[in-house]
Amino acid sequence: MRKRKPEKKFLKPDPKYNDVLVAKFINYLMWDGKKSVARRTLYKSFELIEQKTKKPAIEIFKKAVQNVQPLVEVRSRRVGGATYQVPMEVRPERRIALALRWLKIYARERKDKSMSLKLAAELMAAANGEGNAIKKKDDTHRMAEANKAFAHFRW
Repeated sequence: MRKRKPEKKFLKPDPKYNDVLVAKFINYLMWDGKKSVARRTLYKSFELIEQKTKKPAIEIFKKAVQNVQPLVEVRSRRVGGATYQVPMEVRPERRIALALRWLKIYARERKDKSMSLKLAAELMAAANGEGNAIKKKDDTHRMAEANKAFAHFRW
């Protein structure tokens, strides 16, 4: 092994909820380095969630992220000129990354007035086990299930 592994960079928790996962999601939402805008959007959507559900928004957010995390995914693997979709388990860091990415993408695709409304709606849907982010996770699991026959190509 010639190259050394780069050391992990740890994120500071966000100021309001003192949570690293929230800080990470703020970074995912951010566009053009405008963290304050991303932060305002997320906090506004948390307020909307609390008004609608009468529960702490941080709990809804954590539940949504938990529900969207995929357990298995398919990865392409070339074996003797053929490319197979091999189902593989997802590493914990990647699990969180995919969940946050899918929540962001499908919140942006929603038809609503503002991003905070879209985000609130997607988070609440994901926490209840519905919405497009959950659909994406189910599709990923379905793909892995369908390609179970190629699991012996795992490396």
